Amino acid sequence: QVQLVESGGGLVQAGGSLRLSCLASGSIPFSINTMGWYRQAPGKQRELVAAFSSSGRIDYADSVIGRFTISRDNAKNTMYLQMNSLKPEDTAVYYCNLDYRVVLTNFVSWGQGTQVTVSS
Repeated sequence: QVQLVESGGGLVQAGGSLRLSCLASGSIPFSINTMGWYRQAPGKQRELVAAFSSSGRIDYADSVIGRFTISRDNAKNTMYLQMNSLKPEDTAVYYCNLDYRVVLTNFVSWGQGTQVTVSS
């Protein structure tokens, strides 16, 4: 299977920036269907932040458009989320998600999450 490990979270003041990374590792070849970032704030449901669709289109939550940028480096099997102009309402645990295929079977993996806290 494919394991995902996030890093880059932390505590930052409002208006600041953070960059999250998600490293994908696996012992077998796989192809990517979709991959993206989700977040979950206390007492709220997990929500999509940004993601690459199977066609390569990038989708963003309305609340982060113009502030967050998703990117990936296929050579490094790493996905990034650059977060600028952070707001207290961005405080959440951020999760990396990968929907992938091995031969003819689809799988989904989640990272362990990384905490992002934005102080006012």
